Amino acid sequence: MNDSKVSKAIFVALVFLALAAFPAVSGQYGLDLATKIMVFAIFALSLELLVGATGLVCFGQAAFLGIGAYSTVLLSPPDQAGNVLWLLPLAMLLAGGYALAVGALSLRTKGVYFIMVTLAFAQMAYYVAHDTPLGGGTDGIYLLLKPGVGAWLDLDKPLVLYQFTLGCLLATFAFLALLGRSRFGRALAGIRVNEQRMRATGFSTYPYKLAAFVVSGALAGLAGFLFAVKDGYVNPELMGWHVSGEVLIIVILGGLGHLRGALIGAFAFALLQEFFKSEAVFGEFAKHWHLGLGLTIIASVALLPRGLVGVPGQLAARLRGAALGEQADAANAGGNHGGH
Repeated sequence: MNDSKVSKAIFVALVFLALAAFPAVSGQYGLDLATKIMVFAIFALSLELLVGATGLVCFGQAAFLGIGAYSTVLLSPPDQAGNVLWLLPLAMLLAGGYALAVGALSLRTKGVYFIMVTLAFAQMAYYVAHDTPLGGGTDGIYLLLKPGVGAWLDLDKPLVLYQFTLGCLLATFAFLALLGRSRFGRALAGIRVNEQRMRATGFSTYPYKLAAFVVSGALAGLAGFLFAVKDGYVNPELMGWHVSGEVLIIVILGGLGHLRGALIGAFAFALLQEFFKSEAVFGEFAKHWHLGLGLTIIASVALLPRGLVGVPGQLAARLRGAALGEQADAANAGGNHGGH
């Protein structure tokens, strides 16, 4: 393992250790915010599998998030807490099932057509929840009793939910890291770089892309389950196109093609939101926080083409360039002195 891989592994380990220790120094608000960020980090990781690993820009990821969330609420018993051991897998299964149907059709298109078809399917799911009694219409539906597993896993307790969400985030990250190193992951990387060449070597790329799409949808369903449990409430806005846009921004902001980029992007995006919403910092301008956030993201994309994950590399390159420049100046000065 080279130094770069070691440093990346150390960074990821430190992130998860910091998250594990965070409740010891955090208040209730910080715990709730960190839980929300981790849920969106799982959501971002699900999209990273498509956009970063496979090169498929999906603009309908919010549909799978919403299906996971709505499934959690609709399938929970009305008079008792549901069991996580069957409710969570079922939410992921239903989200993955919808992803299978969407992927089977949308993956027959390419480029901007693929983006538009995935958006169309997401909007269909949105309008089913918005315009029918199934999902409570515009008012949404409430999860009155949060699921658990007997007495030893009660997700109604904020600390337990935080730890459970952290475990899900760690499991998702580890699963995608192993997937990326597998034969399947290498096939997805080949599809991202040059799908035509992959076909020329005898690969049927469609099954690989469809499998990635289904796995991505199921992981988004996991995030949806956690979202519903955390808030105890879901509404159709969870499946809106703007949510798909936000998670795409998170992945790009963090750095495409890197799992740790999805983690960094989720935390950066959420903390930027909290910063620009702060009336203590911006006063009355905090009401227009979207403007500040938008300008910051535009600046980040312009100045950091590889995302936040590429910042250390950019700084190292500039330092090397400055050092080489100083050596060249010193050499020129020495040559001129010798000439005199």
